[in-house]
Amino acid sequence: MQMQKDVHLTGKDLTQMVQLRPQDVGAYAIVPGPRDRLDVLIKRIESPVKNFSFMEYTMYTGTFQGIKVTGMNGGRFSTDTSITTEVMCNAGIKNIIRIGTCGALDEKMKVGDLVVVDKVLRGDGVTPYYVDKDFVTTADKQITDTLCEVSKAMGLSVLRGTVWTTDALLRETREIVEAKRKEGAIAVDMVSSTLLTLAQLYQVKAGSILAVSDNVITGEMGFMNPLYYMAETNLINIALETVKKLEGK
Repeated sequence: MQMQKDVHLTGKDLTQMVQLRPQDVGAYAIVPGPRDRLDVLIKRIESPVKNFSFMEYTMYTGTFQGIKVTGMNGGRFSTDTSITTEVMCNAGIKNIIRIGTCGALDEKMKVGDLVVVDKVLRGDGVTPYYVDKDFVTTADKQITDTLCEVSKAMGLSVLRGTVWTTDALLRETREIVEAKRKEGAIAVDMVSSTLLTLAQLYQVKAGSILAVSDNVITGEMGFMNPLYYMAETNLINIALETVKKLEGK
């Protein structure tokens, strides 16, 4: 027999499974990858209420200076990012800010530098199931502009440009990296392509700001560098202040 449904499990199905309703979430969502970064974010949110905890994902909603804000660990890779982004979009969240990490593709970039994504070169394995190869994945301009403005107002240096998203962390070969640099990529991550593509399809505003954790060109690894951990804190501060500015406060 044939499948009884066109799609076995949809984003709407998942949202209903975790019993999430539009009134349960904020208009803004701040989305780190791992749970430990979410825990730091939630300490900045007033009266957080756990919306759900399902598999490895947890969502809270509270307020920040009177603005209803949702926080969720969105995943480290394209596959889990597609799941969490589907849930957020189907729940009715209107603005998504991704706070994550990236590898620099310029030898002048340092660990702890910040990158705001304008456009993505899609190298993930998820988005080809959603869009064709000619689809151009971009971040929302208002969110992107505001992330940059807030960062600069806080005295932080921020780079803005094209990011390449890949699923093959251990296959970032010289040939592939140089090809992506020639296409304009200044950094590489494993999430932005999926989150921003799905947000575009759902007509949800979304942006992505990333802290440099390592440099692919020089081989520098900064995961134990204090500047990297300071940048992670900066990402949370920037995202919260961006929400305020978007809300007109």
